Amino acid sequence: MKKRNLLRVPVTQGLKDLYAMDMHTAYQAACLGRFNVDAFGRLAAAISVVRTALVQHETKIQNAVELLDATIDVLQQVRKKGDEMNIWEIVDADRIIVLDGIHAAEQCIGTLDVALLAQTAEQLLQDMGAES
Repeated sequence: MKKRNLLRVPVTQGLKDLYAMDMHTAYQAACLGRFNVDAFGRLAAAISVVRTALVQHETKIQNAVELLDATIDVLQQVRKKGDEMNIWEIVDADRIIVLDGIHAAEQCIGTLDVALLAQTAEQLLQDMGAES
């Protein structure tokens, strides 16, 4: 079977806005004490897709991957607490780390293309399914 070459369409402002809305809405829910597993999932997915796509794209944006890795570390702690105790929260001390990661993701997403984001999201979903 011949592999399709995907068009490398730049990320549009609309797609940037969708990612930003998912991240900021979830972050605001956490700040207002309304964070839950769904908000966590949207935030974690957006951060993870952008981070993984940046690595695949071999980004040269200084500190981007490191900021996103720090955010993912916090989100892993949030998930562990959520899974074990059903408490979904980003504690005050970790909020600046998550906000820095959100800002880094917003800055970097424009350097990526739609096909790479789609492939990355699909691969991450497959990887999660394999872990279950």
